Amino acid sequence: MAEACGGGPGDGAERWFLDACVLYPQLMRGVLLSAARAGLFRPFWSMRVLEEWRIAAARSGGMAAEAAVRAAAGEMAAAFPGAAVTPDAALEAALHLPDPADAHVAAGAAAAGALVVTLNIRDFPVRRLAAHGIAAEHADSALWRLHGTAPAALDAAVADAVGALEPGRARVDGVRGALKRAGLPRLAKALAARP
Repeated sequence: MAEACGGGPGDGAERWFLDACVLYPQLMRGVLLSAARAGLFRPFWSMRVLEEWRIAAARSGGMAAEAAVRAAAGEMAAAFPGAAVTPDAALEAALHLPDPADAHVAAGAAAAGALVVTLNIRDFPVRRLAAHGIAAEHADSALWRLHGTAPAALDAAVADAVGALEPGRARVDGVRGALKRAGLPRLAKALAARP
């Protein structure tokens, strides 16, 4: 379990397996990837996670959204070589989660020695995951926790992500509102508490 919640050998950073649901919202994805680029954690995903993200985008935004996801996924692969992992099929079959489709996420996290970072925390029961050395955390909680250990670096990552999506909203009050709308209220509150 130390591998999942701590860093891997020699990298010093936590390892996070990103569920498709945290990649779909643009701002959340921007904050996560900006924090990863800053070295605050090492991101991982599977090709199936990227495919789920692409399908969700196509459903809600059509071909333009699907093309944007393909471009973003390509940028992610270039920025984080080796981040795409292949879940172990035997482990995936052995996991009995409330949503069977999430077994590949947990198996992917195990393959990466990473923490599952998701919005659907109820779909990843602690005891069932722990039996396989896997843990899961809500994206807001994980980012809030990172803010507690590296506030200046995470503040900069948030400002970069918000500025890229909402130019002119880089003021602290604009950033807090954007984070709340993106489903990151604890992170927004932590940001507000900083002088």
